[in-house]
Amino acid sequence: MSSNSFAYSEQSGGGEATELGQEATSTISPSGAFGLFSSDLKKNEDLKQMLESNKDSAKLDAMKRIVGMIAKGKNASELFPAVVKNVASKNIEIKKLVYVYLVRYAEEQQDLALLSISTFQRALKDPNQLIRASALRVLSSIRVPIIVPIMMLAIKEASADLSPYVRKNAAHAIQKLYSLDPEQKEMLIEVIEKLLKDKSTLVAGSVVMAFEEVCPDRIDLIHKNYRKLCNLLVDVEEWGQVVIIHMLTRYARTQFVSPWKERGRERESQAGSTLSAQSPTWGLISPTEDGLEDDEKNFYDSDDDQKEKTDKRKKSYTMDPDHRLLIRNTKPLLQSRNAAVVMAVAQLYWHISPKSEVGIISKSLVRLLRSNREVQYIVLQNIATMSIQRKGMFEPYLKSFYVRSTDPTMIKTLKLEILTNLANEANISTLLREFQTYVKSQDKEFAAATIQTIGRCATNISEVTDTCLNGLVCLLSNRDEIVVAESVVVIKKLLQMQPAQHGEIIKHMAKLLDSITVPVARASILWLIGENCERVPKIAPDVLRKMAKGFTSEDDLVKLQILNLGAKLYLTNSKQTKLLTQYILNLGKYDQNYDIRDRTRFIRQLIVPNEKSGALSKYAKKIFLAQKPAPLLESPFKDRDHFQLGTLSHTLNTKATGYLELSNWPEVAPDPSVRNVEVIELAKEWTPAGKAKKENPAKKFYSESEEEEDSSDSSSDSDSESGSASGEQEEEGDSSDDSSEDSSSEHKSDSESASEVGNKRTAKRNSKSKRKRDSEDGENENEKSKTSDSSNADSSSIEESSSDSESESESESESESRKVTKEKEKKTKQNINPLTKDVSLLDLDDFNPVSTPVALPTPALSPSLIADLEGLNLSTTSSVITVSTPVFVPVKTHVLLHRMSGKGLAAHYFFPRQPCIFGDKMVSVQITLNNTTDRKIENIHIGGKRLPVGMQMHVFNTIESLEPEGSITVSMGIDFCDSTQTASFQLCTKDDCFNVNIQPPVGELLLPVAMSEKDFKKEQGMLTGMNETSTVIIAAPQNFTPSVILQKVVNVANVGVVPSGQDHIHRFAAKTVHSGSLMLVTVELKEGSTAQLIINTEKTVIGSVLLRELKPVLSQG
Repeated sequence: MSSNSFAYSEQSGGGEATELGQEATSTISPSGAFGLFSSDLKKNEDLKQMLESNKDSAKLDAMKRIVGMIAKGKNASELFPAVVKNVASKNIEIKKLVYVYLVRYAEEQQDLALLSISTFQRALKDPNQLIRASALRVLSSIRVPIIVPIMMLAIKEASADLSPYVRKNAAHAIQKLYSLDPEQKEMLIEVIEKLLKDKSTLVAGSVVMAFEEVCPDRIDLIHKNYRKLCNLLVDVEEWGQVVIIHMLTRYARTQFVSPWKERGRERESQAGSTLSAQSPTWGLISPTEDGLEDDEKNFYDSDDDQKEKTDKRKKSYTMDPDHRLLIRNTKPLLQSRNAAVVMAVAQLYWHISPKSEVGIISKSLVRLLRSNREVQYIVLQNIATMSIQRKGMFEPYLKSFYVRSTDPTMIKTLKLEILTNLANEANISTLLREFQTYVKSQDKEFAAATIQTIGRCATNISEVTDTCLNGLVCLLSNRDEIVVAESVVVIKKLLQMQPAQHGEIIKHMAKLLDSITVPVARASILWLIGENCERVPKIAPDVLRKMAKGFTSEDDLVKLQILNLGAKLYLTNSKQTKLLTQYILNLGKYDQNYDIRDRTRFIRQLIVPNEKSGALSKYAKKIFLAQKPAPLLESPFKDRDHFQLGTLSHTLNTKATGYLELSNWPEVAPDPSVRNVEVIELAKEWTPAGKAKKENPAKKFYSESEEEEDSSDSSSDSDSESGSASGEQEEEGDSSDDSSEDSSSEHKSDSESASEVGNKRTAKRNSKSKRKRDSEDGENENEKSKTSDSSNADSSSIEESSSDSESESESESESESRKVTKEKEKKTKQNINPLTKDVSLLDLDDFNPVSTPVALPTPALSPSLIADLEGLNLSTTSSVITVSTPVFVPVKTHVLLHRMSGKGLAAHYFFPRQPCIFGDKMVSVQITLNNTTDRKIENIHIGGKRLPVGMQMHVFNTIESLEPEGSITVSMGIDFCDSTQTASFQLCTKDDCFNVNIQPPVGELLLPVAMSEKDFKKEQGMLTGMNETSTVIIAAPQNFTPSVILQKVVNVANVGVVPSGQDHIHRFAAKTVHSGSLMLVTVELKEGSTAQLIINTEKTVIGSVLLRELKPVLSQG
């Protein structure tokens, strides 16, 4: 928690270092690791020798040990020269660890780091994204002004990198460069503006953090990206979510009008607003009040005046759809496992949502009270602030704030504060019984705080004032001095409210002066007696006599009250106390404390008349015995609500450095159209309609209405697949235009090459815009556009790889301000063909140019295939990527149930590598059951299933009986969700149930794909960076013949062979059964007996597992 500058760690980079640090720690021998006098110099010499070794294994071991030292907090800076020499190592693992070390020490050893700056610059061009990112991190860690231009250039290049991980590190470097040289602000803002358009969830949090650090006042940069950020929010990493939510909170306070005004505030537009009814409507006008107001009409008001008033009331408030979008899209994050995210959403709801909807955050905040004490402390502070204004929010969870004996004092005090805020006539009796227990606590600070709480309850709820006062008087006989002292102080405050009724209590407290030693309590008793000296005329002079006796040994606070008591008694009972008061004034005149000396002189001049006395002495009695106002017992959290909840400033109750204040709501909302992205132009840019039919320039393939209709249908499909947390759908027209707009705008910024292709398409499209379209072809296109779900199984990776474009399309669908596109939509709806037919391959209006191969929510062609379609005759166009028959089906079976374990029932399974008849996302499994007994086995079926989340299974029908020595083969379908997790279930007979497992080899999670070499290369080019894994294989030359490689690869994985024009490169393609993500395998033969195995896929986990399985198979003879 900070004052808007949140502790945002570079998790992706740091995690690797931590992991390596842990590994390195385990490699260090325990002997001498904790020795008090162990020779660090000797150890470091050993490490230096290892780093200068010619063997990579020795260098790698040394680097692991060094990173382990850093992880344990040891200083490894003297090894910097030896480490930095290895920065150009060809071994990727050594290079990673060297960069981890350099990030840590580059700032301390700037001169030595500068010597290697050319190496870092070269590393910025490295094919491996981790090296590029690490080089940028090291470069930005060398905090020397002279390299600012180099850093600026590196950040600009990295911001356009194909890898989102590198772009994320570019955003981190922006903050470092800005702190080094603030003059670069304008150039950095340009980079931030570019990165804000990035569609990757990996980049979003980092670039918003850079925005908050560099230019938090440039709200105009957020306008166009507002909806995208709202929709990406759920998928961003947790610390990115915190930063984005706080930024959007500030943005909302500047761009939307307040939803808190009283009249008609909850009338929302019908387009996408559902109000939560979980909490009472605090601060809202009741229906009866509204009704009365409507009925009121001045007798002389004309009908026109009345109508004008009514119209004005009706126009009162409609929530902006973008305002609603933010509130709705943050709601699911209340269930986040990260406490900071929940707290961020809670403060967003508190500061910008309608008062009737804030109640939903209470349950989530109470859930956080099960966390560790640090989290509890922050959450309770925020609840304490909220509970002052809205008690009703937390009243249902009253028991959650009861104090536990294991709570630390700071938590106990905060819980008491909240219980006090929630106290009312209905629950006060329960709370007082609870407080009665707390007073007996061994924690004296907590017991004292409880007494203060009882006093506040007595002040706030008049019905229990007497009860509380009697209880506090009983505490005066407590053995514990601190409890008694605190009780005295609280009783003094309560008696000020109604002093006339409690003379007996004052007498009782006067007797306690002999035993109480706490200065505050003694001073409170003396003040009470002085204020009520006329009600206790016999006791007051005697108390003064006792105090005068020990005046010199009293605390300064008590001395001041003794002087006050003497002055009051001098004025009301001078006969008895005149000499006593003069004695006390003489003692005070020579006291060591100057405050007491000054008070003594002041009182003497005021109450003892003489020639020098001024006019004030006449009014001495009125001054000393004036009626004092009763003290107001208030919560210490009362004035904290002007700070943004969840910030460091709120926690400290003072403005911290860097705190950005929330602005007041604007009276009139700024123009909402600034958040609109141009729809029509961008849609044209990415629609290659004019390209599809080069050979016949006289005719154009699409009509305008059909193009719009096609994009409408396809994007509404995308919307429905995206699975938004809100579950609300807008009209198809909005979602269609907006999704095409958003996807095109976002993907355009991703790479320059993509933008060039788009510009060419635009030029071609515009050149053909005036030509007539062929109605027959248009009809064919219309038929295709209506097909959605039927071929989802054949399209490639949809669910995961296109989450960005899907969520963005939903974000844009919230806007109600696109009137032009809506009008066109209404016209085109009349021409929609209701028949759903087979998918035409020429649906080119619908694609999104993204960096992953087939990341489309509809069964359309990927952007990489457009070039192939240029120049082709439309009638001969065929599918470029199709599922083919398996090249090879292994006959190997796996034991499902051994005959000994199955009491004579044996079961084996194998994978036939055929599309499953039970579901297009399921893997087909054939099970062979054998009866090895001499009796009939009856009622064989599948019993209980214990499947991981998301996994599904289609079981075989019950087998009535299996004859002795009989055998039967049945089919099942299992959706493994593209993972090698085990499917556990029970194989049951009439008498028994046996627990069995099926774990699929990774190669059986694929379906073979037929594609051309050209398509393969294009798809492979879009699956680089983090989507590519590779390894080097060493084997005898005879194992690298085409037939051997083919046999080995298809034996391990169900892949299709891709024709290759080069003898030394073998290509195979497949797609995952569940999600349809492409899996591209390349075996490239090198010189000698080595080959490189490369796997490109979005499913990086499956790719790495397949790589591990293929490597030993291809290596062995």
